Order: sequence, then C-alpha cells, then structure tokens
Amino acid sequence: MKAKYTRAAPFMADKMALPVGNVETAIPFYERILGFHVVSRQDSPCKSAVLARDGIQIGLAENGSDPTQDGCFFEIDNAEAAFAELKSNGLEREEAGFRIDQHGDKTFKVFFVVAPDGLCYCLGERQS
Repeated sequence: MKAKYTRAAPFMADKMALPVGNVETAIPFYERILGFHVVSRQDSPCKSAVLARDGIQIGLAENGSDPTQDGCFFEIDNAEAAFAELKSNGLEREEAGFRIDQHGDKTFKVFFVVAPDGLCYCLGERQS
C-alpha cells in the first residue's frame, strides 16, 4: 500500500527551489526512493527540475544554497505505509524512528529522511 502525499511545506522559503549540488545526480533518489517523477527541467536562471507526486510538487535547484540547511515537510495519509513504501523502494534504514510532534494546534506522527543531496524531509501523518 502506498501512502498519499497531500501537502509539501518548505522548511525555509521555497519548496520550488530546494538547493542541491547537482540536479541530475539528485533526481534518481527522488524517483526511485520517494516516488516522485520529473515534470520539467530548466537551465536558466540555474539548473533546476520540478518533481511531482500525488498532486504535490517540489523543485530542486543548483542555486548555491546549502542543502543541509533546508528541506520540506510532507503531509501524508499514513506514516506506517509511507515508511514501508520507502523501504521497499530501497531506503536503507531498518527503523523509522516515529515520534509524535506538535505544530500549532495539530499533532503529527512523523519520521525523517535525509536525501543523499543533504536535504532533510519530515513525513507526517496528522493525528486526531
């Protein structure tokens, strides 16, 4: 069973310009592990790609920023299914490290994934 990604919120300013050192070497992780597909690519003003999954989009860009200082929160419909899917796609991790986080008046069951490019992703299922 695949999890559905319902929302992407950037940690910093722009989910459409997440910094990577090399767009072409970053893309395979997003396609193979996270289940995104490339929607478009461009070379100007910097090399970049738009990726999509389940109606959400993110962008990777060779914009000179530090990827280890950025990332996104992905709201998902099922944290357990999301982690199982990532593992079956080749994520090399045995345990999700689930925890419960509070954001404002909302509670989420979350886990984190750091991409090879250094970007950090928090995947969270809203709790009632």
